[in-house]
Amino acid sequence: MADNAVPAETGKPPRSVRVVLLALMITMMLAMLDNMIVGTAMPTIVGELGGLQHLSWVVTAYTLATAASTPLWGKLGDMYGRKGAFMTSIVIFLIGSALSGMAQDMGQLIGFRAVQGLGAGGLMVGVMAIIGDLIPPRERGKYQGMMAGVMALAMIGGPLVGGTITDHWGWRWAFYINLPLGIVALLAISAVLHLPRKLSQARIDYLGAALLTVGITSIVLVTTWGGSEYAWSSARIMELIGIGVASLVGFLFWQTKAAEPVVPLHIFRSRNFSLMSTIGFITGFVMFGAVLFLPLYQQAVQGASATNSGLLLLPMLGAMLVVSMVAGRVTTNSGRYKVFPVVGSVLMVVGLFLLSQMDTDTTRFTSGVYMAVLGAGMGCLMQITMLVAQNSVEMRDMGVASSTTTLARTLGSSFGVAIMGALFNNRVQHVMTERAGALGSKITQQSAQLDAKSLEKLPAAAREAYQHAVSAGTHSAFLLGAIVGVAALLAALFVKEVPLRGAGPDKRDEDAAGDAAEARTTVAEAV
Repeated sequence: MADNAVPAETGKPPRSVRVVLLALMITMMLAMLDNMIVGTAMPTIVGELGGLQHLSWVVTAYTLATAASTPLWGKLGDMYGRKGAFMTSIVIFLIGSALSGMAQDMGQLIGFRAVQGLGAGGLMVGVMAIIGDLIPPRERGKYQGMMAGVMALAMIGGPLVGGTITDHWGWRWAFYINLPLGIVALLAISAVLHLPRKLSQARIDYLGAALLTVGITSIVLVTTWGGSEYAWSSARIMELIGIGVASLVGFLFWQTKAAEPVVPLHIFRSRNFSLMSTIGFITGFVMFGAVLFLPLYQQAVQGASATNSGLLLLPMLGAMLVVSMVAGRVTTNSGRYKVFPVVGSVLMVVGLFLLSQMDTDTTRFTSGVYMAVLGAGMGCLMQITMLVAQNSVEMRDMGVASSTTTLARTLGSSFGVAIMGALFNNRVQHVMTERAGALGSKITQQSAQLDAKSLEKLPAAAREAYQHAVSAGTHSAFLLGAIVGVAALLAALFVKEVPLRGAGPDKRDEDAAGDAAEARTTVAEAV
């Protein structure tokens, strides 16, 4: 057995595993921080490079490349070895970061961001799959809870770090900052991570990869462009929907024929895996919608400063951090996990419903309590979904299980931002026209999301109308989120609590003891 495996009997990781886990947390931080840092630097980037009309593509190119490559990285890790695939994705991400920092015009920056996104697709998948290889599921909860904490910290600190770097070092360092952190992670993983090499004789499923890439790209473009660049009923959006549906149907058909499918459909025969993918999709839908609209509400209605926008989410992300750590510990100690998807879904629905009740008179303390309820629900769901999904498949499918679950969350976030955003924009336009007439309609004609400078220039009556409009818009968006969240609760109720592999000896019954013995054998064979 390689010295990286956590002994099932003790559950205490050797020093090499702790070093690997630190490197994995740095890598996850890179994946989570990037868009938030770059988002803060975008006004400065546009000011120097120009190309304002192509601004959205700086984010879209990265998102598209990340989503399209995510399932491929998972499959490559399963076929040819997790370590090599993961290190390759880090290298590509760092190359894309360096090139992005050196971009001389907006076209170059968009292209280099796509390269960066190709590498980013393998970062999150690699982190989760390697944890799945090294840590038995019974012990995995506390470590994945730590990863959820890293995600929360990245969301809080991203805008602050981005603003500080841009103000003091220049926007190019928003990309260059990835290099030293990535190199440290790369060196640590190269030196201390020991996993078996795999030499698969099967060929890569190029046709399946192409069909999946086209399908995912079409979906992301529909959710990105729909209602903003193009009307939802426009010919371009209809074409993309047609291409996306045809590609995904073709992909599913081909996966039943391919010798080594990109996403082996047999993993969906596991009820728990399918349910966790559904819950992950809904979690992404809700969470990224909340991250988008909560700061907007607090800035427009409650008069908060946009400078510390990351801190505005502290009640939600802080609760998510604490609860995810507790959930991981409880799962590790008890081996039971079904309670967390159920309780998490309930808290998510309640939190979203409470947030939908906010109006122009809601205090910051009250909205903070509501956010904390939502954050507690997210904390129960974020990493438990990955843990149960990985426990539902064989070790040889660990990579595709991790990538499929990650992709479901990514697609959920795309749909959440698009659908909740469309609902928000329509509601804001309606209320502004209702309260401020033609002036109100003109104010929000270009965008329903006004920045602080634009708000200051509005007449008092128009500003008050906009505050009511944003309050109405967030009501509609969060109410939709609560309704969608009910689907996660229904899915959670059908989860079957299958014993976690690697549970260690349990005196309560012979089945648990037998499961622990089997898990030790599995870990030994895998590592």
